[in-house]
Amino acid sequence: MKLVAVSAGLSTPSSTRLLADRLAESARGELATQGHDVETEVIELRELAVAVANNLLTGFPSPQLAAAIDAVTSAQGLIAVTPVFTASYSGLFKSFFDLIDPDALTGKPVLVAATGGTARHSLVLEHALRPLFAYLRATVVATAVYAASEDWGSGGDEYTEGLPARIRRAGGELAGLMAARPVEETPEDDVTALERQLADLRFD
Repeated sequence: MKLVAVSAGLSTPSSTRLLADRLAESARGELATQGHDVETEVIELRELAVAVANNLLTGFPSPQLAAAIDAVTSAQGLIAVTPVFTASYSGLFKSFFDLIDPDALTGKPVLVAATGGTARHSLVLEHALRPLFAYLRATVVATAVYAASEDWGSGGDEYTEGLPARIRRAGGELAGLMAARPVEETPEDDVTALERQLADLRFD
């Protein structure tokens, strides 16, 4: 089972990457307790920024960008995390998902998350990120996670959940959707099928 996280953070280190890592670990841990073997991969969009721009201009992805797109579309679960710029997702984040085939994420479990300097931007999850993936016909988990600067290191109080609790809940929801969705087998090409047939032959 493959779980891919896309991080659109621009700095190093990045709170966006940190949130992506923690969400991926939460979902992976929950799936592991259910007996699933999970491979995780984090895609840093900052490393693909030039390739994304070139693809938008030429229509042709570089090998590295093509591999990232293939990882996203072939994964059984996706985590998408962006910093908030001007009350919405970043341009790099949107440009990357503009390159995804509109049908490639149909039914795929997706956890959306965002980071920002203030909690006032938390509604970006509902007015920008959730509609984007609803348009792509993905299955977005009920809990979206927003992390403001003050959320890091905070355990919450009697009235609000802290960031660690929200990460655990969202990761558990994503794991549940991934476990419930059948794993699609990659079709064998002709050469692979022939090799398998030859391997099955017995010579006396």
